[in-house]
Amino acid sequence: MEALLMDLPIAVLMGVIGAVVFTLIGVVSGTDETATIAPLTLVVILIGVPPAGVFTFFLAAAISKHMTHAIPTMLLGIPGDTLAVPILEDATRMRQLGLPHLALRKAVSGAVISAFIAIPAAVLFAWILSPFGDLITAFAPWIFLVAAAGIAYSSQAKLGGIVALVPFVVFILGLQAWTGAFEVSLSISYFLGIAIGPMIFDLVTVLVPQNRAGMRRKAPSKVFLAPEVRPTVGRGARSAGGAGEAEASGSAKAAGRTFPNPFRVLDRTQVTATAATSVVSSATFVFSPVAVTVLMGEIVGARIKQGYQRLTSVITAKNGTTESTYIAETLIPLIAFGLPLSPVAAGPAAPLFNAPPVFETNPDAGIVNNISTFMSTPQFLVYGLLAAVCATVIAYPFAMRYAHAAARFVVTKVSHEAIIAAFVGLVVVVSLWEGGLMGLLVVTAVGLVGGTLIRTVKVHAGVLFMGYYVAVLSVPGILAAVG
Repeated sequence: MEALLMDLPIAVLMGVIGAVVFTLIGVVSGTDETATIAPLTLVVILIGVPPAGVFTFFLAAAISKHMTHAIPTMLLGIPGDTLAVPILEDATRMRQLGLPHLALRKAVSGAVISAFIAIPAAVLFAWILSPFGDLITAFAPWIFLVAAAGIAYSSQAKLGGIVALVPFVVFILGLQAWTGAFEVSLSISYFLGIAIGPMIFDLVTVLVPQNRAGMRRKAPSKVFLAPEVRPTVGRGARSAGGAGEAEASGSAKAAGRTFPNPFRVLDRTQVTATAATSVVSSATFVFSPVAVTVLMGEIVGARIKQGYQRLTSVITAKNGTTESTYIAETLIPLIAFGLPLSPVAAGPAAPLFNAPPVFETNPDAGIVNNISTFMSTPQFLVYGLLAAVCATVIAYPFAMRYAHAAARFVVTKVSHEAIIAAFVGLVVVVSLWEGGLMGLLVVTAVGLVGGTLIRTVKVHAGVLFMGYYVAVLSVPGILAAVG
């Protein structure tokens, strides 16, 4: 209890910072979680923030982003990030009905409810699995290999993803041998290269004259922003034939001057669906979050016949699942195993496991010194709920009240080139700090190869992170086992 109270102030501060920063980042379309949350979490670790503050920052950032990523998805028809892609088709239908404001409020409200359900559920599942932690650690090299193949197959690439892992693993091993010849040991640079791979691929693509000519536009892109609907009590949704009138009134009351209440935005069916999918998806921590989001939406939609009710319930459940999968796939590997055995743990949450010289995870060498070493299960529960509170207090009212103004500001004032430059600059600084010029070369090489696989083979970054862990953990362990 004393340690909990001692770290509480820094945890609150970092939770608020994470919530504020990623509430704003989530409004910008196309800001992938791995390329944004992971590098900033890494910076927080390297500047010396205590583990409780790091964890609260990460979880508050993820929860906030998966609230406000609904703003560009619902109002602009552009996915806010990777996890918003499965919601895009449903969002388009709601815009066609003239109800994007209802879709947004239901999606964000579903995320709030899911966050507070998923955290205790994930801790419970982790507690159930934790007795098997030592056994799993002993077989970690083989488990990483099987998990990498499974995650690759669950991506859009299917068998192509499994095949693509082989040369990528060999490529990582080759780079390690090359840097080792100069007595340079790198880990963060590999991680950063994978995280911003698509960005590096796009930048290199622009340098090719033929590609640059094809990408040049004569005029700025035109984006349709759904009209703003003021939260006036009693105002119905006439374009939907009156089907959403009562809900429009309820959402209007919830988005008024008082703090919005998700239970007034969602009806009983939607709350039940969100709660059920949050618990179920919290147990499926080894699967792709995108795949689980699609699956949960299909399960909910199959049980509801009325069109409008089905559409709004699916949107609510899907956006709730984006929260629960990220929470569970972070908490369960940390609490139960101390190993990054999930797509999220191997991707956006990877700094929580590997951030030398602060954190290092190498079960083959008997090294498990990551954030799970410094925090107990009750602390994960308390600080997880604290992160959810910070995100809800900041991101939820922002999305409910200022979504239209924020979306308009982003499409008219925010330069995507400036955002790209900021993250590239961050990566350059960290890679030079870790390995000098060699670190920068490794980031560029891994980013170009990884970005090519992501763009062309259609694997996601989590697959490549698992490939990295196979190279540094599985291959040495398997070679040692077979002599």
